[in-house]
Amino acid sequence: MTQDTAPSPAPTDIRGMLRSAARNLGWLLASRSVLAILSLFYLGFATRTLGVVDFGRFALITGAVQALTTFVGFQTWQIIVQYGVHAAHEGDTPRLARLFRLAARLDLSSAIVGALLTIGILQIWADAFSIPRDLMHYTLVFAVIQLVTIRSTPLGILRLRDKFSLSALADSMTPVMRFVGAGAAMLFDPTIRGFMTAWAVAEIVTAATYWIMVWRSGDFALLMQGRSRWKTLIAENPGVVRFALSTNASATLGLSSKQIPLLLVGASIGPAAAGAFRLAAQVAQALAKLSQLLSRAAFPEIVRAVRTAAPERLRRILVKTMLASSAAALAILAVVALIGEPMLKLVGGKSFGTAYPVLLWLAAAGCFDLATVSLDTVMTAVNRAGTVFAIRVVAVVLLFIAAFVLMPVYGSTGVAMGVMIGSIAVAILLGIAAARFTRPRAPD
Repeated sequence: MTQDTAPSPAPTDIRGMLRSAARNLGWLLASRSVLAILSLFYLGFATRTLGVVDFGRFALITGAVQALTTFVGFQTWQIIVQYGVHAAHEGDTPRLARLFRLAARLDLSSAIVGALLTIGILQIWADAFSIPRDLMHYTLVFAVIQLVTIRSTPLGILRLRDKFSLSALADSMTPVMRFVGAGAAMLFDPTIRGFMTAWAVAEIVTAATYWIMVWRSGDFALLMQGRSRWKTLIAENPGVVRFALSTNASATLGLSSKQIPLLLVGASIGPAAAGAFRLAAQVAQALAKLSQLLSRAAFPEIVRAVRTAAPERLRRILVKTMLASSAAALAILAVVALIGEPMLKLVGGKSFGTAYPVLLWLAAAGCFDLATVSLDTVMTAVNRAGTVFAIRVVAVVLLFIAAFVLMPVYGSTGVAMGVMIGSIAVAILLGIAAARFTRPRAPD
Protein backbone atom coordinates (compact mmCIF):
# COMPACT_ATOMS: atom_id res chain seq x y z
CA MET A 1 0.00 0.00 0.00
CA THR A 2 1.38 3.37 -0.92
CA GLN A 3 1.82 6.26 1.44
CA ASP A 4 -0.83 8.25 -0.41
CA THR A 5 -3.52 5.62 -0.18
CA ALA A 6 -2.77 4.25 3.24
CA PRO A 7 -5.27 4.94 5.98
CA SER A 8 -4.42 6.77 9.11
CA PRO A 9 -2.49 5.03 11.85
CA ALA A 10 -4.47 3.02 14.32
CA PRO A 11 -3.77 2.09 17.89
CA THR A 12 -1.88 -1.15 18.30
CA ASP A 13 -4.48 -2.46 20.74
CA ILE A 14 -6.24 -5.30 18.95
CA ARG A 15 -8.98 -5.36 21.59
CA GLY A 16 -9.76 -1.72 20.89
CA MET A 17 -10.13 -2.39 17.19
CA LEU A 18 -12.34 -5.40 17.84
CA ARG A 19 -14.48 -3.40 20.26
CA SER A 20 -15.00 -0.73 17.60
CA ALA A 21 -15.93 -3.36 15.03
CA ALA A 22 -18.28 -4.98 17.55
CA ARG A 23 -19.96 -1.64 18.24
CA ASN A 24 -20.44 -1.11 14.51
CA LEU A 25 -21.80 -4.63 14.18
CA GLY A 26 -24.26 -3.98 16.99
CA TRP A 27 -25.92 -1.17 15.05
CA LEU A 28 -26.01 -3.29 11.91
CA LEU A 29 -27.49 -6.26 13.75
CA ALA A 30 -30.19 -4.02 15.20
CA SER A 31 -31.19 -3.11 11.65
CA ARG A 32 -30.98 -6.66 10.33
CA SER A 33 -32.98 -8.03 13.24
CA VAL A 34 -35.87 -5.92 12.01
CA LEU A 35 -35.28 -7.28 8.52
CA ALA A 36 -35.21 -10.90 9.71
CA ILE A 37 -38.51 -10.63 11.56
CA LEU A 38 -40.40 -8.58 8.98
CA SER A 39 -39.06 -10.58 6.03
CA LEU A 40 -40.85 -13.66 7.33
CA PHE A 41 -44.10 -11.74 7.25
CA TYR A 42 -43.77 -10.09 3.85
CA LEU A 43 -42.48 -13.30 2.25
CA GLY A 44 -45.44 -15.11 3.78
CA PHE A 45 -47.78 -12.51 2.30
CA ALA A 46 -46.20 -12.97 -1.14
CA THR A 47 -45.99 -16.78 -1.18
CA ARG A 48 -49.49 -17.40 0.14
CA THR A 49 -51.03 -14.74 -2.11
CA LEU A 50 -49.24 -15.60 -5.35
CA GLY A 51 -48.80 -19.36 -4.96
CA VAL A 52 -45.75 -21.40 -5.93
CA VAL A 53 -45.75 -20.62 -9.67
CA ASP A 54 -46.45 -16.89 -9.56
CA PHE A 55 -44.13 -16.44 -6.59
CA GLY A 56 -41.50 -18.19 -8.69
CA ARG A 57 -42.08 -15.71 -11.51
CA PHE A 58 -41.88 -12.82 -9.04
CA ALA A 59 -38.64 -14.23 -7.61
CA LEU A 60 -37.16 -14.59 -11.09
CA ILE A 61 -38.04 -11.00 -11.99
CA THR A 62 -36.55 -9.53 -8.81
CA GLY A 63 -33.56 -11.88 -9.03
CA ALA A 64 -32.80 -10.87 -12.62
CA VAL A 65 -33.03 -7.18 -11.74
CA GLN A 66 -30.78 -7.58 -8.70
CA ALA A 67 -28.29 -9.50 -10.83
CA LEU A 68 -28.16 -6.67 -13.35
CA THR A 69 -27.81 -4.07 -10.59
CA THR A 70 -24.87 -5.87 -9.03
CA PHE A 71 -23.27 -6.52 -12.42
CA VAL A 72 -23.07 -2.83 -13.36
CA GLY A 73 -22.69 -1.36 -9.86
CA PHE A 74 -19.41 -0.45 -8.19
CA GLN A 75 -18.71 -1.03 -4.51
CA THR A 76 -18.29 2.70 -4.03
CA TRP A 77 -18.76 2.42 -0.28
CA GLN A 78 -15.48 0.48 -0.15
CA ILE A 79 -13.78 3.09 -2.35
CA ILE A 80 -14.86 5.87 0.02
CA VAL A 81 -13.64 4.01 3.11
CA GLN A 82 -10.41 2.76 1.52
CA TYR A 83 -9.31 6.16 0.16
CA GLY A 84 -11.21 8.49 2.48
CA VAL A 85 -9.84 7.39 5.85
CA HIS A 86 -6.51 9.18 5.33
CA ALA A 87 -8.12 12.38 3.98
CA ALA A 88 -10.60 12.46 6.87
CA HIS A 89 -7.82 11.94 9.41
CA GLU A 90 -5.77 14.76 7.88
CA GLY A 91 -8.79 17.07 7.64
CA ASP A 92 -8.33 17.40 3.86
CA THR A 93 -11.89 18.47 3.10
CA PRO A 94 -11.40 19.32 -0.62
CA ARG A 95 -9.85 15.94 -1.31
CA LEU A 96 -12.66 14.23 0.55
CA ALA A 97 -15.25 16.16 -1.45
CA ARG A 98 -13.64 15.08 -4.71
CA LEU A 99 -13.67 11.46 -3.55
CA PHE A 100 -17.37 11.67 -2.69
CA ARG A 101 -18.16 13.11 -6.11
CA LEU A 102 -16.16 10.33 -7.80
CA ALA A 103 -18.23 7.72 -5.98
CA ALA A 104 -21.50 9.48 -6.84
CA ARG A 105 -20.53 9.66 -10.51
CA LEU A 106 -19.72 5.97 -10.56
CA ASP A 107 -23.15 5.19 -9.11
CA LEU A 108 -24.86 7.45 -11.65
CA SER A 109 -22.93 5.89 -14.53
CA SER A 110 -23.87 2.44 -13.25
CA ALA A 111 -27.54 3.40 -13.25
CA ILE A 112 -27.43 4.68 -16.84
CA VAL A 113 -25.49 1.71 -18.21
CA GLY A 114 -27.64 -0.70 -16.24
CA ALA A 115 -30.87 0.79 -17.56
CA LEU A 116 -29.70 0.38 -21.14
CA LEU A 117 -28.54 -3.19 -20.53
CA THR A 118 -31.78 -4.05 -18.77
CA ILE A 119 -33.91 -2.91 -21.69
CA GLY A 120 -31.89 -5.02 -24.12
CA ILE A 121 -31.57 -8.13 -21.94
CA LEU A 122 -35.20 -8.28 -20.90
CA GLN A 123 -36.39 -7.78 -24.45
CA ILE A 124 -34.26 -10.68 -25.65
CA TRP A 125 -34.48 -13.14 -22.74
CA ALA A 126 -37.87 -12.36 -21.21
CA ASP A 127 -39.05 -15.93 -21.83
CA ALA A 128 -35.98 -17.40 -20.12
CA PHE A 129 -36.82 -15.37 -17.02
CA SER A 130 -40.49 -16.47 -17.26
CA ILE A 131 -41.61 -12.84 -17.50
CA PRO A 132 -45.10 -12.59 -19.06
CA ARG A 133 -45.41 -10.03 -21.82
CA ASP A 134 -48.09 -8.13 -19.92
CA LEU A 135 -45.57 -7.58 -17.09
CA MET A 136 -42.70 -6.43 -19.29
CA HIS A 137 -43.45 -2.71 -18.86
CA TYR A 138 -43.68 -3.02 -15.07
CA THR A 139 -40.50 -5.09 -14.98
CA LEU A 140 -38.57 -2.42 -16.90
CA VAL A 141 -39.85 0.32 -14.58
CA PHE A 142 -38.97 -1.79 -11.54
CA ALA A 143 -35.47 -2.40 -12.91
CA VAL A 144 -34.84 1.29 -13.55
CA ILE A 145 -36.01 2.17 -10.03
CA GLN A 146 -33.70 -0.48 -8.58
CA LEU A 147 -30.79 1.03 -10.52
CA VAL A 148 -31.37 4.71 -9.78
CA THR A 149 -31.77 3.98 -6.08
CA ILE A 150 -28.25 2.53 -5.75
CA ARG A 151 -27.12 3.85 -2.38
CA SER A 152 -23.52 2.73 -2.14
CA THR A 153 -22.19 6.32 -2.00
CA PRO A 154 -24.25 7.48 0.99
CA LEU A 155 -23.56 4.13 2.66
CA GLY A 156 -19.81 4.73 2.26
CA ILE A 157 -20.03 8.27 3.61
CA LEU A 158 -21.87 7.12 6.72
CA ARG A 159 -19.43 4.22 7.16
CA LEU A 160 -16.47 6.59 6.88
CA ARG A 161 -17.97 8.91 9.50
CA ASP A 162 -18.70 5.95 11.81
CA LYS A 163 -22.40 6.80 11.75
CA PHE A 164 -23.52 3.20 11.81
CA SER A 165 -26.66 4.06 13.74
CA LEU A 166 -27.87 6.30 10.89
CA SER A 167 -27.12 3.71 8.21
CA ALA A 168 -28.86 1.06 10.32
CA LEU A 169 -31.95 3.27 10.50
CA ALA A 170 -31.91 3.77 6.74
CA ASP A 171 -31.46 0.04 6.10
CA SER A 172 -34.46 -0.70 8.30
CA MET A 173 -36.71 1.19 5.92
CA THR A 174 -36.49 -1.60 3.32
CA PRO A 175 -38.14 -4.36 5.42
CA VAL A 176 -40.59 -1.91 6.98
CA MET A 177 -41.79 -0.63 3.61
CA ARG A 178 -41.86 -4.12 2.08
CA PHE A 179 -43.96 -5.30 5.00
CA VAL A 180 -46.42 -2.41 4.60
CA GLY A 181 -46.41 -2.67 0.81
CA ALA A 182 -46.85 -6.45 0.77
CA GLY A 183 -49.81 -6.13 3.12
CA ALA A 184 -51.35 -3.48 0.86
CA ALA A 185 -50.72 -5.61 -2.25
CA MET A 186 -52.32 -8.64 -0.61
CA LEU A 187 -55.44 -6.60 0.15
CA PHE A 188 -55.78 -4.35 -2.92
CA ASP A 189 -53.71 -5.81 -5.78
CA PRO A 190 -52.87 -9.49 -5.08
CA THR A 191 -50.80 -9.90 -8.25
CA ILE A 192 -47.13 -9.95 -9.26
CA ARG A 193 -47.56 -6.33 -10.33
CA GLY A 194 -48.78 -5.34 -6.88
CA PHE A 195 -45.80 -6.89 -5.10
CA MET A 196 -43.37 -5.39 -7.62
CA THR A 197 -44.84 -1.98 -6.82
CA ALA A 198 -44.37 -2.60 -3.10
CA TRP A 199 -40.73 -3.60 -3.57
CA ALA A 200 -40.07 -0.55 -5.79
CA VAL A 201 -41.54 1.85 -3.22
CA ALA A 202 -39.35 0.27 -0.53
CA GLU A 203 -36.23 0.93 -2.62
CA ILE A 204 -37.20 4.57 -3.20
CA VAL A 205 -37.92 5.22 0.48
CA THR A 206 -34.69 3.53 1.60
CA ALA A 207 -32.53 5.48 -0.86
CA ALA A 208 -34.22 8.75 0.13
CA THR A 209 -33.61 7.98 3.81
CA TYR A 210 -29.92 7.34 3.16
CA TRP A 211 -29.48 10.68 1.41
CA ILE A 212 -31.43 12.48 4.14
CA MET A 213 -29.01 11.04 6.70
CA VAL A 214 -26.05 12.24 4.63
CA TRP A 215 -27.64 15.69 4.37
CA ARG A 216 -28.19 15.83 8.13
CA SER A 217 -24.58 14.83 8.75
CA GLY A 218 -23.42 17.80 6.66
CA ASP A 219 -21.66 15.74 3.99
CA PHE A 220 -24.21 16.38 1.27
CA ALA A 221 -23.08 20.00 1.05
CA LEU A 222 -19.49 18.76 0.87
CA LEU A 223 -20.45 16.46 -1.99
CA MET A 224 -21.89 19.37 -3.97
CA GLN A 225 -18.91 21.70 -3.55
CA GLY A 226 -16.80 22.67 -6.56
CA ARG A 227 -15.62 20.51 -9.43
CA SER A 228 -12.91 17.92 -9.85
CA ARG A 229 -10.83 16.75 -12.78
CA TRP A 230 -10.21 13.12 -13.53
CA LYS A 231 -6.42 13.57 -13.49
CA THR A 232 -6.62 15.10 -10.03
CA LEU A 233 -8.69 12.20 -8.73
CA ILE A 234 -6.24 9.66 -10.12
CA ALA A 235 -3.26 11.51 -8.68
CA GLU A 236 -4.84 11.78 -5.24
CA ASN A 237 -6.05 8.18 -5.16
CA PRO A 238 -3.44 5.96 -6.84
CA GLY A 239 -4.84 2.59 -7.85
CA VAL A 240 -8.47 3.69 -7.47
CA VAL A 241 -9.45 2.51 -10.96
CA ARG A 242 -7.98 -0.95 -10.38
CA PHE A 243 -9.53 -1.08 -6.92
CA ALA A 244 -12.97 -0.06 -8.26
CA LEU A 245 -12.90 -2.60 -11.09
CA SER A 246 -11.63 -5.45 -8.93
CA THR A 247 -14.16 -4.90 -6.14
CA ASN A 248 -16.95 -4.62 -8.72
CA ALA A 249 -15.79 -7.82 -10.39
CA SER A 250 -15.57 -9.62 -7.03
CA ALA A 251 -19.08 -8.46 -6.13
CA THR A 252 -20.37 -9.64 -9.51
CA LEU A 253 -18.79 -13.03 -9.00
CA GLY A 254 -20.18 -13.16 -5.48
CA LEU A 255 -23.58 -12.54 -7.03
CA SER A 256 -23.06 -15.62 -9.19
CA SER A 257 -23.48 -17.75 -6.09
CA LYS A 258 -26.59 -15.84 -4.96
CA GLN A 259 -28.93 -14.80 -7.79
CA ILE A 260 -27.68 -16.70 -10.82
CA PRO A 261 -28.41 -20.17 -9.33
CA LEU A 262 -32.02 -19.02 -8.91
CA LEU A 263 -32.16 -17.93 -12.54
CA LEU A 264 -30.61 -21.24 -13.57
CA VAL A 265 -33.29 -23.18 -11.70
CA GLY A 266 -36.04 -21.05 -13.23
CA ALA A 267 -34.74 -21.39 -16.77
CA SER A 268 -34.02 -25.14 -16.54
CA ILE A 269 -36.72 -26.51 -14.26
CA GLY A 270 -39.47 -23.89 -14.18
CA PRO A 271 -40.96 -21.06 -12.09
CA ALA A 272 -42.50 -23.40 -9.50
CA ALA A 273 -39.07 -24.86 -8.65
CA ALA A 274 -37.65 -21.33 -8.68
CA GLY A 275 -40.25 -20.21 -6.15
CA ALA A 276 -39.32 -22.97 -3.70
CA PHE A 277 -35.61 -22.35 -4.31
CA ARG A 278 -36.08 -18.62 -3.69
CA LEU A 279 -37.83 -19.09 -0.37
CA ALA A 280 -35.15 -21.54 0.81
CA ALA A 281 -32.44 -19.13 -0.34
CA GLN A 282 -34.12 -16.27 1.53
CA VAL A 283 -34.00 -18.20 4.78
CA ALA A 284 -30.41 -19.34 4.18
CA GLN A 285 -29.31 -15.83 3.25
CA ALA A 286 -29.51 -14.88 6.90
CA LEU A 287 -25.97 -16.28 6.99
CA ALA A 288 -24.91 -14.26 3.95
CA LYS A 289 -26.41 -11.12 5.50
CA LEU A 290 -24.48 -11.74 8.70
CA SER A 291 -21.30 -12.15 6.64
CA GLN A 292 -21.94 -8.79 4.97
CA LEU A 293 -22.60 -7.18 8.34
CA LEU A 294 -19.34 -8.51 9.77
CA SER A 295 -17.49 -7.29 6.68
CA ARG A 296 -19.04 -3.83 6.76
CA ALA A 297 -18.54 -3.47 10.50
CA ALA A 298 -14.91 -4.58 10.43
CA PHE A 299 -13.77 -2.99 7.16
CA PRO A 300 -13.31 0.62 8.42
CA GLU A 301 -11.42 -0.61 11.49
CA ILE A 302 -9.20 -2.92 9.45
CA VAL A 303 -8.41 -0.18 6.94
CA ARG A 304 -7.32 2.03 9.84
CA ALA A 305 -5.19 -0.77 11.29
CA VAL A 306 -3.34 -2.20 8.29
CA ARG A 307 -0.99 0.75 7.78
CA THR A 308 1.02 0.05 10.91
CA ALA A 309 0.07 -3.57 11.48
CA ALA A 310 2.79 -6.19 11.19
CA PRO A 311 1.85 -9.49 9.52
CA GLU A 312 1.90 -11.18 12.93
CA ARG A 313 -0.70 -8.73 14.25
CA LEU A 314 -2.95 -9.23 11.23
CA ARG A 315 -2.69 -12.98 11.80
CA ARG A 316 -3.92 -12.56 15.39
CA ILE A 317 -6.80 -10.38 14.19
CA LEU A 318 -7.79 -13.00 11.62
CA VAL A 319 -7.65 -15.87 14.10
CA LYS A 320 -9.87 -14.10 16.63
CA THR A 321 -12.45 -12.97 14.07
CA MET A 322 -12.53 -16.39 12.37
CA LEU A 323 -13.11 -18.16 15.69
CA ALA A 324 -16.00 -15.84 16.50
CA SER A 325 -17.58 -16.04 13.04
CA SER A 326 -17.14 -19.84 12.86
CA ALA A 327 -18.93 -20.26 16.20
CA ALA A 328 -21.77 -18.05 14.97
CA ALA A 329 -21.98 -20.01 11.71
CA LEU A 330 -22.23 -23.36 13.45
CA ALA A 331 -24.90 -22.07 15.82
CA ILE A 332 -27.00 -20.70 12.98
CA LEU A 333 -26.62 -23.88 10.93
CA ALA A 334 -27.86 -25.92 13.89
CA VAL A 335 -30.92 -23.68 14.17
CA VAL A 336 -31.62 -23.97 10.43
CA ALA A 337 -31.33 -27.77 10.59
CA LEU A 338 -33.79 -27.94 13.49
CA ILE A 339 -36.47 -25.48 12.45
CA GLY A 340 -35.80 -24.98 8.73
CA GLU A 341 -38.53 -27.26 7.40
CA PRO A 342 -41.28 -26.03 9.76
CA MET A 343 -40.26 -22.46 8.95
CA LEU A 344 -40.57 -23.05 5.20
CA LYS A 345 -44.04 -24.53 5.69
CA LEU A 346 -45.06 -21.76 8.08
CA VAL A 347 -44.00 -18.97 5.74
CA GLY A 348 -44.91 -20.41 2.34
CA GLY A 349 -47.29 -23.26 3.04
CA LYS A 350 -46.95 -27.04 2.88
CA SER A 351 -45.96 -27.00 -0.79
CA PHE A 352 -42.71 -25.20 0.11
CA GLY A 353 -41.59 -27.89 2.57
CA THR A 354 -39.96 -29.80 -0.27
CA ALA A 355 -37.29 -27.07 -0.43
CA TYR A 356 -35.78 -28.21 2.89
CA PRO A 357 -32.79 -30.03 1.27
CA VAL A 358 -32.07 -26.90 -0.76
CA LEU A 359 -32.17 -24.86 2.43
CA LEU A 360 -29.67 -27.13 4.19
CA TRP A 361 -27.13 -27.00 1.36
CA LEU A 362 -27.44 -23.22 0.98
CA ALA A 363 -27.17 -22.73 4.75
CA ALA A 364 -24.03 -24.89 4.82
CA ALA A 365 -22.57 -22.76 2.03
CA GLY A 366 -23.41 -19.68 4.06
CA CYS A 367 -21.51 -21.18 7.01
CA PHE A 368 -18.29 -21.25 4.99
CA ASP A 369 -18.91 -17.69 3.77
CA LEU A 370 -19.48 -16.49 7.32
CA ALA A 371 -16.49 -18.32 8.80
CA THR A 372 -14.08 -16.83 6.24
CA VAL A 373 -15.53 -13.33 5.83
CA SER A 374 -12.64 -11.81 7.79
CA LEU A 375 -10.18 -13.21 5.24
CA ASP A 376 -11.97 -11.46 2.40
CA THR A 377 -12.14 -8.22 4.40
CA VAL A 378 -8.45 -8.14 5.25
CA MET A 379 -7.33 -9.05 1.73
CA THR A 380 -9.45 -6.20 0.33
CA ALA A 381 -8.24 -3.72 2.95
CA VAL A 382 -4.58 -4.39 2.09
CA ASN A 383 -5.18 -3.83 -1.63
CA ARG A 384 -5.34 -7.50 -2.55
CA ALA A 385 -8.77 -7.20 -4.19
CA GLY A 386 -7.30 -8.67 -7.37
CA THR A 387 -6.39 -11.84 -5.49
CA VAL A 388 -9.92 -12.06 -4.09
CA PHE A 389 -11.28 -11.64 -7.62
CA ALA A 390 -9.11 -14.47 -8.98
CA ILE A 391 -10.24 -16.73 -6.15
CA ARG A 392 -13.90 -16.01 -6.87
CA VAL A 393 -13.39 -16.73 -10.57
CA VAL A 394 -12.17 -20.22 -9.71
CA ALA A 395 -15.05 -20.73 -7.26
CA VAL A 396 -17.72 -19.62 -9.74
CA VAL A 397 -16.33 -21.94 -12.42
CA LEU A 398 -16.50 -24.84 -9.95
CA LEU A 399 -20.03 -23.79 -8.93
CA PHE A 400 -21.35 -23.92 -12.48
CA ILE A 401 -19.55 -27.16 -13.37
CA ALA A 402 -20.99 -28.83 -10.26
CA ALA A 403 -24.46 -27.38 -10.84
CA PHE A 404 -24.67 -28.57 -14.45
CA VAL A 405 -23.40 -32.03 -13.47
CA LEU A 406 -25.68 -32.45 -10.44
CA MET A 407 -28.87 -30.72 -11.62
CA PRO A 408 -30.00 -33.51 -14.00
CA VAL A 409 -29.84 -35.97 -11.11
CA TYR A 410 -30.86 -33.90 -8.07
CA GLY A 411 -32.80 -31.01 -9.62
CA SER A 412 -32.72 -27.72 -7.71
CA THR A 413 -30.96 -29.47 -4.82
CA GLY A 414 -28.07 -30.14 -7.20
CA VAL A 415 -27.77 -26.41 -7.88
CA ALA A 416 -27.64 -25.76 -4.13
CA MET A 417 -24.91 -28.39 -3.83
CA GLY A 418 -22.98 -26.50 -6.51
CA VAL A 419 -23.26 -23.34 -4.43
CA MET A 420 -21.82 -25.26 -1.48
CA ILE A 421 -18.86 -26.48 -3.55
CA GLY A 422 -18.14 -22.91 -4.66
CA SER A 423 -18.18 -21.65 -1.07
CA ILE A 424 -15.79 -24.39 0.05
CA ALA A 425 -13.40 -23.42 -2.76
CA VAL A 426 -13.48 -19.76 -1.70
CA ALA A 427 -12.80 -20.68 1.93
CA ILE A 428 -9.82 -22.88 1.08
CA LEU A 429 -8.23 -20.48 -1.40
CA LEU A 430 -8.76 -17.41 0.80
CA GLY A 431 -7.23 -19.28 3.71
CA ILE A 432 -4.12 -20.12 1.68
CA ALA A 433 -3.76 -16.54 0.39
CA ALA A 434 -4.23 -14.97 3.84
CA ALA A 435 -1.79 -17.43 5.44
CA ARG A 436 0.89 -16.45 2.94
CA PHE A 437 0.29 -12.73 3.37
CA THR A 438 0.35 -12.84 7.18
CA ARG A 439 3.28 -15.24 7.47
CA PRO A 440 5.76 -13.91 10.06
CA ARG A 441 8.83 -12.38 8.47
CA ALA A 442 12.15 -14.10 9.05
CA PRO A 443 14.56 -12.01 11.16
CA ASP A 444 17.33 -10.23 9.25
